[in-house]
Amino acid sequence: MNVDAYLCRIQYDGPRNPSPATLRDLHRQHLLTVPFENLDIALGTPIRLDPGSLFDKIVVRQRGGFCYELNSMFHDLLAAIGFHVEMLSARVGRADGSFSPEFDHMLLKVTLEEPWLADVGFGDSFMNPLLLSTEAPESIEGGSRFSVAASNEAWDLLRREGDGKPATLYRFTEVAHELSEFAPMCHFHQTSPDSHFTQNRVCSKALPDGRVTISGMRLITTKNGAREETVLNGPQALLECLRQQFGVEFVGNIDWSRITN
Repeated sequence: MNVDAYLCRIQYDGPRNPSPATLRDLHRQHLLTVPFENLDIALGTPIRLDPGSLFDKIVVRQRGGFCYELNSMFHDLLAAIGFHVEMLSARVGRADGSFSPEFDHMLLKVTLEEPWLADVGFGDSFMNPLLLSTEAPESIEGGSRFSVAASNEAWDLLRREGDGKPATLYRFTEVAHELSEFAPMCHFHQTSPDSHFTQNRVCSKALPDGRVTISGMRLITTKNGAREETVLNGPQALLECLRQQFGVEFVGNIDWSRITN
């Protein structure tokens, strides 16, 4: 782990001591600079979960990734700085109230004087790490409120919009796992027609006042609650948008029909 290079990638030049403030600032900077994206899946490029390949993709080539890539890299960064951090498995909530299989999502538990929930790989989610406690107040971010709730021997991550009923984003336990245990589900999401990652193409990044997302061939920008949507007309427009909005550039021969069709 080249800590200096990684911190340069996320444009962070603050303290490096393991503390709640440092964790919060690193977490926010990661979400503001490294996009959540699945473009390699659309292009048929295999995703490899070894640290060297992930560092090359995210730090050297300044790409993004999905949960297994982003959270495993953030795990290694935090560990190199001196945090006690563990990889946890989550089952994602479905509309019918059921949950996806184990290892469908990776998140992180960071233990300081108290345990914290960190997650830089779930797309549009909480910007600040959450205290892993039922006594912690809701984290208010824009029009959303995030909190955790105990569920038997597990935890639920909840999101409440306005005064509405909270929705369970995912359920997880505090059992620590190794990166290799996520490999089968990572392969599933790259190859199965039943995975939403093979069905939809996305590149999304947090903004200080909203979010910018490419979904299919649509550019969606939300700032201070106001939403704008633009249709991208062809591969060149997509390529330019990826470069300008996300700093993502591709080299070599790319079959853009796999993304634009």
